[in-house]
Amino acid sequence: MKLPDSYYNTLSFIGTLIAGLSLMLIFFMFIISSIMESSSSYLGLILFLALPSLLVMGLFLIPLGMWIRIRKSKKDNSPIKGSWFILDLNKKQHRNATSIFVVGTVIFLFLTGIGSYELYHYSESVKFCGTICHEVMKPEYVAYQNSPHASIACSQCHIGPGAEWFVKAKITGLYQVYAVLTNNYPKPIPTPIENLRPARETCEQCHWPQKFYSNSLRTEKHYLTDSANTPWEIQLRMKTGPTHSSQGLKEGIHWHINPNTQIDYITTDAKREVIPWVRYINKLTGDTLIFNDQNEPLGEGAMDTLPMRTMDCMDCHNRPSHNYHTPSKFVDDAMSAGKIPVDLPEIKKISMEILAKPFESTDSAMKTIETKVWEFYMVNYPDIFSSSQDKVKQAIAGIQESFNLNVFPEMKAGWDGYPSHIGHREFNGCFRCHNDQHQAASGETISKDCNLCHSIMMQGNADTLQVARFNESLEFMHPVDVEDAWKETNCSECHRYMY
Repeated sequence: MKLPDSYYNTLSFIGTLIAGLSLMLIFFMFIISSIMESSSSYLGLILFLALPSLLVMGLFLIPLGMWIRIRKSKKDNSPIKGSWFILDLNKKQHRNATSIFVVGTVIFLFLTGIGSYELYHYSESVKFCGTICHEVMKPEYVAYQNSPHASIACSQCHIGPGAEWFVKAKITGLYQVYAVLTNNYPKPIPTPIENLRPARETCEQCHWPQKFYSNSLRTEKHYLTDSANTPWEIQLRMKTGPTHSSQGLKEGIHWHINPNTQIDYITTDAKREVIPWVRYINKLTGDTLIFNDQNEPLGEGAMDTLPMRTMDCMDCHNRPSHNYHTPSKFVDDAMSAGKIPVDLPEIKKISMEILAKPFESTDSAMKTIETKVWEFYMVNYPDIFSSSQDKVKQAIAGIQESFNLNVFPEMKAGWDGYPSHIGHREFNGCFRCHNDQHQAASGETISKDCNLCHSIMMQGNADTLQVARFNESLEFMHPVDVEDAWKETNCSECHRYMY
């Protein structure tokens, strides 16, 4: 099957070889990926990106070699007979070349269409987002897998529907690829993401505000750091919506995103933990109130230099899928789940003491947890150490497992680097605005009253249990007697770094 003379050159031969091998490997790896139920994320990267790129490069080298051969022959005054720029179908060589070109183009376009479709879906997959840049994305990927959104693809929140934001995400991703390849990225990855798509275009595709539930019950179980690991339960009626669902968003926590209401704020720090200025606008009446923090007001001229943000879902739910729990939280959860034996004396206390210090690596954390727990019971509880070693081993395994799900020393990622704005126990959250210090010119303040957001229905332990009467609320009772200190300071001043 003779081809034009210009084809017979080293570069075109190399291009043919590369294109042919690439095509064979694409078919082979496509069959492998179809047979295997679970394949590596790198297989998809090779199949849908690397090999097609090699195929295109090989196809490009074929005409490039022919063009160079023709130029060289003209320069040497020895033109190639039947130059490929002159198409004459009466010649067998030209018919062969044309047939190969047409058939090859159809096959190539067909494969390109399938490959582009598969590459699009692969680049939008959770496996691609979470495992390609393994070290960088490991904290986010692990936290995501243990979140309420674990069945939702990353792209549905980070990109959302439509081509515009897809293109923006891919362009932004180019710098991220460069940063990873050059090992030039911050640890931890900074948040909040400044160019994140508005929550109304992503979150509200599923969480339809007009159909939020009225109220919900939330029960939490904590353990004190005494020798008995005394359990302490609290049950809250969360006023996420109104008392009756028919009232829509007129009251309750989600009132903040009422379509008839607009709340703007200015923050003075990158993590949005300090909010000295808030503006409320009633869109129906036009009434406007501006609240200034009386303790830390905005400096002169700050209004002109600091960005203003309109409040949406992400201003409270800022860690909906990548939440790193505090040691107190994840140890409490492990004890409640039976992963850490509750009947081991002082296990909560020793856990908090160990986890209070930062670690350089995961390996050093695992060794420290194991060593410290063994030493503690060996020295302080020799009887338990000799008779209940299985429980000690279980406790060590439970602490280590919980640590691995929430703290990532290599990326310096953990609860302290990523404040959660939901609630107010470890971080100021609600108290960023609801602190009785934000005051309008009329004298009205943004209230710190706990009952605005929740009512305490039950609290205490077996000896001190309190239960509220129907439709009433209990006054909070601190598990440890601190008198009125809990009323005078924010919870986070103690709980952010302690138990």
